[in-house]
Amino acid sequence: MLVRPRCFFMLDSLITSKTRLRLLVKFFINADNHSHLRGLAEEFGESTNAIRKELNNLSEAGYLQKASEKNRISYSANTRHPLFFSLQDIIRKYIGLDTLVEEVLNRMGDVESVILTGDYANGLDTGTIDVSIKGNALNEEYLDILGKRIQEMIDRKVNFTVLGDNSQSGIILYNKAAE
Repeated sequence: MLVRPRCFFMLDSLITSKTRLRLLVKFFINADNHSHLRGLAEEFGESTNAIRKELNNLSEAGYLQKASEKNRISYSANTRHPLFFSLQDIIRKYIGLDTLVEEVLNRMGDVESVILTGDYANGLDTGTIDVSIKGNALNEEYLDILGKRIQEMIDRKVNFTVLGDNSQSGIILYNKAAE
C-alpha cells in the first residue's frame, strides 16, 4: 500500500488556514504568479475579507510583495525574502512534485526534461497535475501505471504528455542539460 508523503500532513497541521495555504501554493509554486484581491477571491470562491486578512498577514511577514497597478494592488511572492527558496521547496513537496519527478526519472528511461504545465504552473491547486516529459526511448507504456501509482502517493491526479521535438512552456522541474 502506498502512503501520502509525510510533508502533506505536516503542512496541513502547521498551516491551519486553508486560505493561507492556497495563497502560498498560488504564489510559491511559480514565482511569476501575481494576482489582486478580487481576482483571488473569485478564483478561490472565498470572501474578499478572508483573502484580504491572509494577504495582509503574508505581506506584513515579508513573504508577499505588493505593487500598485492602476487602481489595484497586485500581490506576488517576495523572491528576495531569505526563506523564499525554502518555502518554495516546501510547497512543491506539499504538492508532491518531488515524488513525481523522482518516480519519472527512476522509471521512464532517458529523460531530458520534466515540465509542470496547466493549473499548477499557474498556482491553482485543482487536484490535477499536468506534466510534460521529453526524452529519448521513453517507456510510454509505463506512463498509465506510473500515473496511477503517483496519484495514490500524492493524492492528486497526474496527466502525462510526452513531448517530441517541440518545446512546452511551464515550470521546469528537471532538466538533464542543467546537471
